[in-house]
Amino acid sequence: MKTFESSRAMERLPSQFFAKLVKKVNEVKRHHDDVINLGQGNPDQPTPAHIVEKLKEAADNPMHHKYAPFAGHTFLKEAVAEYYHREYGVEIDAQTEVAVLGGAKTGLIELSQCLLDPEDLALVPDPGYPDYWSGVELAGAKMHMMPLLQELDFHPDFTTLKEETLEQAKLMFLNYPNNPTGAIATPALFQDAIELGQKHDLCIVHDFAYGAIGFEGKKPLSFLQLKGAKDVGVEVMTLSKTYNMAGWRVGFVVGNKSVVSAIEKLQDHLFCSIFGGIQEAAAHALLSDQQCVEDLVATYEARRNVLVEAAHKAGWEAEAPLGSFFAWFPVPNGYTSEEFADILLKEARVVVAPGVGFGKYGEGYVRIGLLADEDTLREAMERIGALRLFDK
Repeated sequence: MKTFESSRAMERLPSQFFAKLVKKVNEVKRHHDDVINLGQGNPDQPTPAHIVEKLKEAADNPMHHKYAPFAGHTFLKEAVAEYYHREYGVEIDAQTEVAVLGGAKTGLIELSQCLLDPEDLALVPDPGYPDYWSGVELAGAKMHMMPLLQELDFHPDFTTLKEETLEQAKLMFLNYPNNPTGAIATPALFQDAIELGQKHDLCIVHDFAYGAIGFEGKKPLSFLQLKGAKDVGVEVMTLSKTYNMAGWRVGFVVGNKSVVSAIEKLQDHLFCSIFGGIQEAAAHALLSDQQCVEDLVATYEARRNVLVEAAHKAGWEAEAPLGSFFAWFPVPNGYTSEEFADILLKEARVVVAPGVGFGKYGEGYVRIGLLADEDTLREAMERIGALRLFDK
């Protein structure tokens, strides 16, 4: 059979680091049935029942058996606008400032296609969500990494960006609550980003996937709450984490009208929108009672507390995350993040994600998901503690 050569864009795509991790995990699972997987980012709780019921009801509506509007139903955009007003006090024009997405991942990759030409520059957090890289590479653009260091609360230091870099840059990705570090944003961070955007014609893209998940009574800050944010950027949000709807694939871009228009134009050529029944259920999730969200956040916070306490008991000194459903723990001396993760998998049968998979500055850490019950988290830390890797 003839083998066809891939396009240069396909060749530029980075190798999928976590595909290798999955292969390692599956190999261990072939011989053991007690693997604890804390390396995933897939919510372990079901979608709240009232949202599922709304989908069932909507599926019977013949209107949804036809093509949905390419740009998404107006009722979903209006629900997004009402959600932002209720949760953040932000006024959104539903018609011009909301784009419906088939999940945030899709939008984050599409935004690079909309805003970057070959050889343009994108400012990307390191460590960060690897699909930022994918979108930039598909656009044929270049990346300048912004280190996220613990001593700076895992915020980028914009003062280190050279003037020539800022003049070349067209796009900046930010992500708070942060994957993988669990850090949260401050008003000063967002205000500094807005000022850079205004001065250098730089579009700020804030990935707000974990926007509902903040701990210690602190509600995560929306980028759009800052004055001038819509002038220079957009926020990307998903229902995957807030409502345990990862498999439903629905999210949205909110903010700058020109960016929203561009992403809708691109999607006109790629998709026929999302099944209308899912859109109706998504609108219901956004507008209905939010007790399920409060309960979910409380669950993650309880798990976070158990994980950190059990880790300290095992001799693993680590800080508790302030948001997201991930913890970012340091690797003990003498190991790379991948070596340490391999030992935990093979000897403790606990899966964690090596920090280097999120970028150069992720080295020295592993990411741990709060996506298992409290007893399982305790057992995982007990297994790890029994290896006595922290005694060096």
